Amino acid sequence: MEVEEERITGNTQWDGLGRPAIFYAMISIWCGIFLSVVDGNICNVALPVIARELGVSSADSIWVINAFQLVVMMALLPFSTLGELYSYKKVYLSGVAVFTAASALCTFSHSLLMLTVSRAVQGLGAAMIMSVNTSIAKLVFPRRHLGKGVGINATVVSLSAVSGPSIAAAVLSLADWPWLFAINIPVGILTFLMGWRFLPDNPTHIEGRRFNIGDALLNAAVLLVVLGTVYVCTQLHRRYPMLPFDLLRRPMFSMSVITSIVSYTAQMMVLVGMPFMLLHNFGMDPVRTGAVLTSWPFVVMFIAPLSGSLTGRIHPGILGGLGLLMMSAGCFLLSHIPADAAPVDLGWRLALCGAGFGFFQSPNNHMLLTSAPNHRAGSASGMLSTARLTGQATGAALIALLFHLCGDRAPHDAMLIAGALTVCSALFSFLRLRAKTS
Repeated sequence: MEVEEERITGNTQWDGLGRPAIFYAMISIWCGIFLSVVDGNICNVALPVIARELGVSSADSIWVINAFQLVVMMALLPFSTLGELYSYKKVYLSGVAVFTAASALCTFSHSLLMLTVSRAVQGLGAAMIMSVNTSIAKLVFPRRHLGKGVGINATVVSLSAVSGPSIAAAVLSLADWPWLFAINIPVGILTFLMGWRFLPDNPTHIEGRRFNIGDALLNAAVLLVVLGTVYVCTQLHRRYPMLPFDLLRRPMFSMSVITSIVSYTAQMMVLVGMPFMLLHNFGMDPVRTGAVLTSWPFVVMFIAPLSGSLTGRIHPGILGGLGLLMMSAGCFLLSHIPADAAPVDLGWRLALCGAGFGFFQSPNNHMLLTSAPNHRAGSASGMLSTARLTGQATGAALIALLFHLCGDRAPHDAMLIAGALTVCSALFSFLRLRAKTS
């Protein structure tokens, strides 16, 4: 077994920022969250429009989402390791810069190939942001307020998601779809400037640990079975592996990761399938589609902080499990929605899904982060984002497969599958009641 001598140096007693610095730092983080979340939601809503205007099939258009998701998945863990070794702040700011530049490329893309490549570059920047976003938040908030901080972050995600469909609807009613990506440019510039000024740097460092380029390259190819097998074998013998087996051996951590993957798969199937259902099956225009889709994140905006505040009083496994059962009920109701349903009928079903997801998201993120030691915060944050992106990429891929197999019935079948997956995720959440934390 390879043994690396290391020593943790720096301010090991670091316990967040004080006022007013904490407020400015969190605004910087929230801008980054807004940047990445709004872009994802805009793409979901606009996908049918992009497919029509580029003259491609519904299944092929999903590459606009998959290119982004796959690159993020491959790059998250290497960048989270770089953040632990050198600087969360530098990785974060580099990500904002790349994401903003790629958004400009997306703005000027007028073919599916160019847009897909631009989205892949955008995914590289998003990977940098997502890999250390939660780690920086853990540095900003004092330990006693971490649960509240995670809940606030979830609220910001929800606010961003709420604005995404509305922004998409507004832009598409006035301009062509390339302008959907142009809105990222001023937000990206603002985020970079505020992060440079206010975000804290790593208070501790691990001496004797080095970034392994070979690990990073194998991590990028882990989706290939043969190289993935070699990658796993090499990681098992490292003290601090890029794919954090040391954390995955912790039952609470690994079960939280599994719960995230399954639930985000279901979430993506609903959020990608619904725009096609609303435009094709119910004949709604982009503006009404955006309004209906807003009901999911709008409810999460209120539920996420409530579930975050309950995390210290009720076991996260219970909160998450009950929330996921609510979400599954909404998915099953959407799968059997009548053809003459009014927008309000669609809206309250989506709101039920959103409420359930809101009760799940904050407790699950809190449990995943707190089940890892402080000096492994970067890897824990990377795994949190990896689990989310793995689930979302899987959900998008399943939607594309359903379009090939089922045609116009694909969105309805996607809701049914999402409901079944969410029930499975709820069972994993309840099993955490008996899992050990280390």
